[in-house]
Amino acid sequence: MPAHTQAHIQPAPPAVTEAELDLARWEDDGGPAFEPPCHPHAGEWLRIAAALSERLPEIAGREDVLVTCEIGTRSGAPAAFYPTAAQLEIDAALFAPLSPPTIDPLRPGDEDRYPAAWGAFTHEAAHAAHSRWNTPPPLRGTALDAAGAVLEESRAERAHLGRRPGDRRYLRAAVTTLVLKDFTSEPLADRWQAAMAAGLLLARRDAGILDPDETVFLESTVTGILGADLLETLAAIWTASHTTGDEDGQTMLEHARAWCQALGTDPAGPEPAPDPDGEASTELAEAIGKTVSTVAANEAMQAAAQARIDAARAARKQAKAAQAARARQAAQTAEKVFGSGGRPHTPGKPGRGQRGRSPVIDTRPPTGAEKAAAGQLARALRAAAYRERTTTHAASAVPPGRLNMRQALARDAQRAAGAVPTATPWTRTVHRSGPTPPLRVGIAVDVSGSMDIAAAPIASAAWIVAKAVSLTDPDSRSATVAYDRSVTAITAPGRTPRAVTRFAAEGMGHSLAEATDALTAGVDLTQPGAGRLLVIASDGYYTTGEAARAAERLTALRAAGCAVLWLAFDPDPRPLPGATVLELTHPAQAATAIGKAATAALAAAQP
Repeated sequence: MPAHTQAHIQPAPPAVTEAELDLARWEDDGGPAFEPPCHPHAGEWLRIAAALSERLPEIAGREDVLVTCEIGTRSGAPAAFYPTAAQLEIDAALFAPLSPPTIDPLRPGDEDRYPAAWGAFTHEAAHAAHSRWNTPPPLRGTALDAAGAVLEESRAERAHLGRRPGDRRYLRAAVTTLVLKDFTSEPLADRWQAAMAAGLLLARRDAGILDPDETVFLESTVTGILGADLLETLAAIWTASHTTGDEDGQTMLEHARAWCQALGTDPAGPEPAPDPDGEASTELAEAIGKTVSTVAANEAMQAAAQARIDAARAARKQAKAAQAARARQAAQTAEKVFGSGGRPHTPGKPGRGQRGRSPVIDTRPPTGAEKAAAGQLARALRAAAYRERTTTHAASAVPPGRLNMRQALARDAQRAAGAVPTATPWTRTVHRSGPTPPLRVGIAVDVSGSMDIAAAPIASAAWIVAKAVSLTDPDSRSATVAYDRSVTAITAPGRTPRAVTRFAAEGMGHSLAEATDALTAGVDLTQPGAGRLLVIASDGYYTTGEAARAAERLTALRAAGCAVLWLAFDPDPRPLPGATVLELTHPAQAATAIGKAATAALAAAQP
C-alpha cells in the first residue's frame, strides 16, 4: 500500500522528539539551557502553523486540534493526523516554492496559491471530522487494517464534500501530489496492489473527487489484472463504505474483512508484500501516470478558465471604477464650465499670465432665416421621435370586445356538460402609444486661430439646434461650448437662448477632452433612452497629448451608444478616430448637417 496511506493516520500519539526531551530535562532539573534547532524561517513556520490551527475549526468543525508545520514530519508522511492526541502535522515542503513570509492562511483566498498543501491539510481535516473509529490494537498492521485504511480514505473525503463541496479542487490536488505519486515507486502490478489503486482512485471517482474521464485507462488496467467480476465486488464494498457512519467502526471492519476475503488474503495476517522475485511490470504505474496527467490537464484547464473569469471580473470592476471616476470628473468640469456665468474654465492649474480669455464677442437677435430653420428642424425632430402605436389582442371571458362565435359555442357546451367554462369568447384590441424618446445634443466648437472661418456659422447653428430642441420635447436638452486652451459655455443645458452668441476663433491649444466632459455631464450623453449626439467642429490639428485624451473620451461615448459627428472645414482635416466625419464645402452647411445627424440619432434611439 502507498506509504502516505499507511502513515498519515496515526492511532498512537506522536513520538517524543529529542528536542522535546531536552526541553523536558531542562524544565525538570535545571540542566543545560535548551537550544531549539535552528531552521530557516522557523519563526514563520510557527506563525503558519498557528494560522492553520485557527482555520481548522471552519473546515473540520473541531476546535481541539493543534496543527504543526515543520520541515519534515514525525510520521514521515507529507501530512498526518493523530486522533488520540488531536494533533495534525503537515510538512513545510508542501508549500514550496513559496517563501514562508509570503504565506498567510488567514488571508481569504491565499490557499489558492498552494492548493497541494491546502489539499493535504483539508484531507487531514476530513479525517479529524469524520474518522471517528480505529482498528483494534490486536489487528493493527494486518491486511484488515490496511484494507480499512484504504476504504476510509474515500469515505472521509466523501463525507467532507457533503459539508464543504467547494473543497473538491483542493482534495484533487492532494490526490495528485500525495497519493498517485506513491504508486510510481512500486512497479509490481500484483492483485493486492491493483486493488489498492482501485480503492484509492476509483473509489475517489465514485466519491466525487475525481472525474470519470480521468480514471478510464486506470480502470481498464485494473480490470485486466483483477478481472471484471472481482473489481465489481470491490466497487460494491467501497460504495457501501461511503454510506457508513463516522463512528460505525464495526461496519467498516466488516467491509475491510470482505475486501480481504475477495482478494483471497487472510484478514488477520500481514498485508501482502510484492514478491521480490516476481516480474516487474510498469503497466499499473503507466496507468496511474496517465491518470495523473489527465487530472493535471483538467486542473490546468479549470485554472485557466477560472483565471479568465477572474481577469474578466477584475476588468469589469476596474472599468466600472474608471467609468465612475470619469463621470465624477465630467460632472466637476460641467459645473465649472456651465456654472461660471460665461467665464472660461481653464483645465489644470493656470500659471502666471495664462488665464483663459473668453471667445464671446456679443449677442445678436436671430434672423428670420434662423427662426425658420429652427422651426423646420423641430418638425423634423418630432417626426423622427414619433413611435408607432402598439396593438395588443387579448382574449377574455367577459365583454367588452368582439364576440368569437366558435369560442362562445364552446363555452355553452362546457356549461351544458357541467364543466368549468374555460373558453374566452371575447377579444379586445388595445392600442398603446409608444414613449417618445427625448434628444440630447452637445456641440463643441474649436475656437483656435485656424477655425476663424467657422465661428459665425457654428454660432448660428448652435442657436438653431438649441431652439429646435426646446420645441421638440420638454425633456430634450442641448448645450454648446467653445474650446481652445480653455472651455467656455455658449449655450447652457436646458436653457433656450433668446439671442445668438457670437464668438471669435483666436485662441491657442485644444481642450477637447474637457469640453467633451462638460457636455457629457451637462446633457447626459451617456444615459440610454434618448437620442444622443456629440458634434465637434474642428480641423483636428492637435498635439499628441491633446488628441490622445480626447480620443479616449470619444471612444467611451461611442461605447455608451452616443453618436459622434465631426464637422471638418479645412481642405486637409485631421479628425480623431471613432467619429463620423462630414467634410463641408462651406461652413454655412453646418446647421443642416447637425440637423440631419440629430434626426438620425433620435430615430435610432431606444426608448
